[in-house]
Amino acid sequence: MLIGVKKEKDTAEAIARRQAMGESYWGIVRRQFRKKRLAVWSLRLLYGLIFIALTADFMANERPLYCKIDGQVYFPVFKQYAVALGLSTWEAQFFQKGWREHEYETVIWAPIPYSATTIDRKNNNYRAPGGEQDVESTRFRHWLGTDQLGRDVAAGMISGTRIAMLVGVVSMSIAALIGVFFGALAGYFGDDRFRASRIRVALNILGFLASIFYGFTARSYAFSEGTFSVELLKSLGIIAAIMVAANLLAGFLKRFPVLGRPVTLPLDLMVMRLIEVISSIPGLLLVLSILAVIEQPSILYVMAIIGLIRWTGIARFIRAELLRIRSLEYIEAAQALGFSEWRIIFRHAIPNALTPVLITIAFGVASAILLEAFLSFLSVGVPPEQVTWGSLLRLARSQASAWWLAIFPGFAIFLTVTIFNLLGEGLTDALDPRLRS
Repeated sequence: MLIGVKKEKDTAEAIARRQAMGESYWGIVRRQFRKKRLAVWSLRLLYGLIFIALTADFMANERPLYCKIDGQVYFPVFKQYAVALGLSTWEAQFFQKGWREHEYETVIWAPIPYSATTIDRKNNNYRAPGGEQDVESTRFRHWLGTDQLGRDVAAGMISGTRIAMLVGVVSMSIAALIGVFFGALAGYFGDDRFRASRIRVALNILGFLASIFYGFTARSYAFSEGTFSVELLKSLGIIAAIMVAANLLAGFLKRFPVLGRPVTLPLDLMVMRLIEVISSIPGLLLVLSILAVIEQPSILYVMAIIGLIRWTGIARFIRAELLRIRSLEYIEAAQALGFSEWRIIFRHAIPNALTPVLITIAFGVASAILLEAFLSFLSVGVPPEQVTWGSLLRLARSQASAWWLAIFPGFAIFLTVTIFNLLGEGLTDALDPRLRS
């Protein structure tokens, strides 16, 4: 027991010495993190997964990376990006023949010459990785086997990696933005420090309700008929315009004494009650209920919904940190200098309260990836043509002998979730509050 106390004291003294020598807090955090070998290797594996997600189209694609036909040079993968953005169109010859039917003067194929949705009819009905396959050469062999339709499992695994990383990053980014905002308001202002004019409060409530109606409810048809990302940006623009107009109008009307009389809002009480309401509903049940009423399934809906239900933990941590930080000397100094409350919150308070959020995000990404895989396994909220790790696992149920459809995606899910959990544990130790001493 005495040895443990002495070791802890020596560690604190060593940290204090490093800070006295000019080493920053985050430098100490990096030093502490490197001592966790499992966390360091998890970070390296995460870099590999991110690389696969970013270069998925260049690692698995039925289109060549480079080809030369009749003296003309093409880069089909890059051209596909331009076509998807509406900046270019395919030549007629690429509609008339498949990519392997052209007579190339020179061609460079992707390491896996199949896309996740490419159907190889010669190798359908579950071809095993080491089994017999009807291919032109080993260059076109399905190294991880195929499913019932003849789709390449290796290409599906790479597509699933991109989907998993995208779901984890986007959903937790949404959760972090919402959680940090509401948690900062609750922690900094509390129940008695936020004051606003009557008209501003009323117009913001009406503006919020109107923006939700005109941004999403009245435009529900647009999401089913148009491009989701474009329509989402339009809806967000409508919401922003209505809220800005409401606050500009409030700034003008508050000149009248009756309308401009300030009222105190118990933000901490309101935010905590909202968190309790959301936390009281089982997350999976809430996700399934929302996805059940969506007519056109999309992975983007899954990301948004996961982000909208996972912000409560982040908000709690930020609130707890700001309850402590708002009474520190540098916050009081900023207030004495006449800085606005919003500048103090976003420039001084929140940056110094993000330490526990990083840990929460690490564990949250793992949870989001696991939830997306579960939804894909149930075929809920994800388009049927979308290949993910969960959809590959679902295919294994119909053919018990197709062991590769269970082993490879199952191991990928296990590895990814373990990586983020180990990163979360490593950050928990490295960001020990005692390092701030």
